[in-house]
Amino acid sequence: MLSRTRCVSRAFSRSLAAFQKGNCPLGRRSLPGVSLCQGPSYPDSRKIVIDSSSIFSVRCFRTTAVCKDDVITVSTPAFAESVTEGDVRWEKAVGDTVAEDEVVCEIETDKLFQLLFHESFGNALAEFVLRFPTAPTKAKPAEAPPAAPKVEPAVSAVPPPSAASIPTQMPPVPSPSQPPASKPVSAVKPTAAPPLADPGAGRGLRSEHREKMNRMRQRIAQRLKEAQNTCAMLTTFNEIDMSNIQEMRARHKDAFLKKHNLKLGFMSAFVKASAFALQEQPVVNAVIDDATREIVYRDYIDISVAVATPRGLVVPVIRNVETMNYADIERTISELGEKARKNELAIEDMDGGTFTISNGGVFGSLFGTPIINPPQSAILGMHAIFDRPVAVGGKVEVRPMMFVALTYDHRLIDGREAVTFLRKIKAAVEDPRVLLLDI
Repeated sequence: MLSRTRCVSRAFSRSLAAFQKGNCPLGRRSLPGVSLCQGPSYPDSRKIVIDSSSIFSVRCFRTTAVCKDDVITVSTPAFAESVTEGDVRWEKAVGDTVAEDEVVCEIETDKLFQLLFHESFGNALAEFVLRFPTAPTKAKPAEAPPAAPKVEPAVSAVPPPSAASIPTQMPPVPSPSQPPASKPVSAVKPTAAPPLADPGAGRGLRSEHREKMNRMRQRIAQRLKEAQNTCAMLTTFNEIDMSNIQEMRARHKDAFLKKHNLKLGFMSAFVKASAFALQEQPVVNAVIDDATREIVYRDYIDISVAVATPRGLVVPVIRNVETMNYADIERTISELGEKARKNELAIEDMDGGTFTISNGGVFGSLFGTPIINPPQSAILGMHAIFDRPVAVGGKVEVRPMMFVALTYDHRLIDGREAVTFLRKIKAAVEDPRVLLLDI
């Protein structure tokens, strides 16, 4: 007879295959001379030992498969240190079935919208109890067939949490009229106000309704107001003749698309021209450290590109632009824009940035003054292209023109440097050969 602390060999373990059959892995079956105990050498299972006592049984045999009443903890990813709170929007309610990799909820913070999945990690957010049906029994001829297994609410099997722990019960879906259903990230949209039943019934009524400001809009408002209170913002303007860049795009767009599988747009030209101008005027790429009263000069150029989404304005970052060509910039812009439209941008995609480009021209803006995106020191505002009469060589011609605006922190950047910087962008966009010749 073996001692109680000696483990059974693998060969003997395989003889317990009959025990693992059936739909209930936690069932109890009697096997002669075998019991189970927890051992330190097998953290994910339990050791099988031979009991020297007169009573032999198998206790709580556990496999690596998901067992009945197993608690699966869904956790948040690792957030940045500055993110301390957020709003949770549940896509699943108590009693709903959750499949692997299915969206459980959406966390809205002041920096991004983060989706939680089955295999997340980080701080615990909620716990779910998985219910599995037991082995079906053979029904008697006179009896009705057993009902289909039904998922039970998670709170029925989870012990009451402590005061410091996070509750395991999920709140119901905000819309009680419609059952919760899983949907892709791109389909998650803000809830709109319900329309009136009769369009003419509400005419003449002086009514109003309120909607909670989402966390991203709150953060944008806070940062813009901080920029106004901190920076000495000043804006300089110029206009750019887009004739050459339009002609270059029309001539080479097909070859560019064939080689790189990308459409050649105007944003890449402004990103490349901005990187060229930032190298010429490094103070525009710098920032004031108010804590130490020092000027921090960056030896790299990370340009933030403002993108409008249904959720609001997001600013993904194109990193190390000074090392990129047109194709690299277009590819990065396309990838970031697609992620922004699908609400898949992560914190890493928007963190940092030394200079920002905002394109209000996509909405038809003719003229405007952008606000600095802290902790940066300048922002370039692009606007729509309109045909206007301009003087060219002593003659009046109609050209496609764009107004551009540079808002900068006058505490750090002087007017001469700002104007020179904007003129560099104008020269590089109007004649791309300037970039090739580095003049």
